[in-house]
Amino acid sequence: MAAAYWPTVAPRVARSSLPEFDPIGTIHTTGHTPRRLKKRPQFLRVAGKGRKVATPGMVVQILPDDTATETRVGFTVTKKVGNSVIRNRTRRRLREALRLVAREDGLPSGDFVLIGRDKTRERDFSLLKDDLRQALRKGLDVNFRESPRGPSGKGRYRAK
Repeated sequence: MAAAYWPTVAPRVARSSLPEFDPIGTIHTTGHTPRRLKKRPQFLRVAGKGRKVATPGMVVQILPDDTATETRVGFTVTKKVGNSVIRNRTRRRLREALRLVAREDGLPSGDFVLIGRDKTRERDFSLLKDDLRQALRKGLDVNFRESPRGPSGKGRYRAK
């Protein structure tokens, strides 16, 4: 019986009780929605040519591109973190942290890959956002360079 009333009741309830959805790109500095990195070669390009910044809550790989007019973002969590439910929860936390940080600070153009860690799902959300801000600041800073161990991505960045 309730199903017969659903089409007329649901739109009013949904419009009145749910907050307005703000997708990640409405606050982007270049004025459009960031696209997603989905193919393996895209992720490998960022890993090979970009910078890697590790924080307690995540690892961020950054490949800035001043000539590009768009931002592309990818999220990945390895099976070491847990089963699919835990990995998806971790990915959702990363997506939401990026959405909120982008709304507050904006995102430059380029490619970004956020890699979830074990501590991503347990870390306090405000600390997770701070980790992301710190990683973006370090990764985009021209005064940071890779460690003397080379461009393999196994070292940390140090100030020049």
